[in-house]
Amino acid sequence: MTGHGRIRVALIVGSTRAGRFGPTVADWFAGRLGRRRDMDVDRIDLAAAALPGQLTDPDEPPPPEVGALGARLAAADAFVLVIPEYNRSFPAAVKHAVDWFDEEWAAKPVTVVGYGRDADGGHAAAQLRPVFGELNAVLIRRTVTITKVWQRFASDGGWPRRDAELEEAADAALDQLMWWACALREARAGTPFVR
Repeated sequence: MTGHGRIRVALIVGSTRAGRFGPTVADWFAGRLGRRRDMDVDRIDLAAAALPGQLTDPDEPPPPEVGALGARLAAADAFVLVIPEYNRSFPAAVKHAVDWFDEEWAAKPVTVVGYGRDADGGHAAAQLRPVFGELNAVLIRRTVTITKVWQRFASDGGWPRRDAELEEAADAALDQLMWWACALREARAGTPFVR
């Protein structure tokens, strides 16, 4: 497949807390993705993934839940992480999910849709940069950051209320994600990735 075909984006909901807002943010971003003709979406909710709490030794076979999620990550050309900012970083569930896998992330682009009550998710995205760098994934420059997430409801109860700047940020992040996904997919197809 050439770099001009549709790319498969794994949209990962990274919050697992009770009462979490992540699915609402993910619904909005999935809507932005759905408007594109160059992307297919596989929505992954870490709260439903049921990854075991303890990592296995590298020579042990992975538990079934890990194998199922691993197959979905391996099939993706790119990743979007929808994550809240907790204490100037990202949720532990995200780090746990990242650590279960290795080559599934390699030579693929990642962007972040970060949100928070007072923070905008920027610190969470910055904390992920070296983590994904270690896994040979590319955390692209463009991310989406949403501050005061609870105050963005429209009068009809929809979320978020119309915000041209937020929509522009989302579209710019998706354009850049598409570029990287096509370039890296073509590179992986032409030359096996060297770890």
